[in-house]
Amino acid sequence: MKYIKLGNSDLMVSRICMGCMGFGEAGKGQHTWTVDEDHSREIIKAGLNSGINFFDTAIAYQGGTSEKYLGRVLRDNAQRDKVVVATKFLPRTKEEMEKGVTGQQHIESMLNQSLSNLGMDYVDLYIYHMWDYHTPLYEIMEGLNRMVKSGKVRYIGISNCFAWQLAKANALAEAEGFAKFISVQGHYNLIFREEEREMAALAAFDNIAMTPYSPLAGGRLAKHPGESSKRFVEDSYARLKYDATAKQDEIIINRVSELAEKRGVSMTEISLAWLLTKSDSPVVGITKLHHIDGAVKSVDLKLTDDEIRYLEEMYVPHALVGVMAQNKPDVI
Repeated sequence: MKYIKLGNSDLMVSRICMGCMGFGEAGKGQHTWTVDEDHSREIIKAGLNSGINFFDTAIAYQGGTSEKYLGRVLRDNAQRDKVVVATKFLPRTKEEMEKGVTGQQHIESMLNQSLSNLGMDYVDLYIYHMWDYHTPLYEIMEGLNRMVKSGKVRYIGISNCFAWQLAKANALAEAEGFAKFISVQGHYNLIFREEEREMAALAAFDNIAMTPYSPLAGGRLAKHPGESSKRFVEDSYARLKYDATAKQDEIIINRVSELAEKRGVSMTEISLAWLLTKSDSPVVGITKLHHIDGAVKSVDLKLTDDEIRYLEEMYVPHALVGVMAQNKPDVI
């Protein structure tokens, strides 16, 4: 495994981040394909043994059970200061707004619940999960800064935002002397490259780490034609994101398959090796032990310039999907 400093921080993280959305009690959240605690424990331990030290979860994943599983496994199998744990908080609810709960109060409450779930005194990276149009940005940044000053959070990150939103937030933080976002977690993979429009340039210019999610497009970039899996069948949310562009994406997926066979490696290795040339530490969802092998091997796989061009040249612009399609002012 190789390691990298995460943006403007002193966090040394593995080039592969283990995404923990697939861990947790099925039925507690939006997914039915998640794995139980025993299997989660086996996978996380194998990840630690392979050199992965960076783990990403969220309070929204399976009703907090993802955080609970991760916390218990790390407590039993790792030294706290040897791992980097990221979790995320959601926007205020309509009920909180009606009760007058401020942005600062909301952030502190959600963080305390996540720390309780994880069984930890602090998190290394606390991520603003999605943009909250109903809470003033000052309240968000001040609330996050208070948590950093309290010692419960080491650094802050952001997810599912536009480049202008990240730039605006960090400009406010700089002006007020608040903690700034040191990482951005966006939807980015070979068949969804909209982060290259503006976010990639901003991240490079300001040394903000990119830790993209959905690096294998819900398994589409990891499976040869005809292959399937439980998640592939049951992940209706991923289908909403990718089914509409399946025809155009198939050209690129077939090229990943072709190149994998030519190089004698897995499609996972090809897809992640490409993304590792564009980002710092992709968040790779892992629900089976063999997923770790492909992810770890990708770190040492070097693609040629010709191979990279071959994978990229047939991409066409995509409409925003998933959370980013909902990133707009609305009436709650």
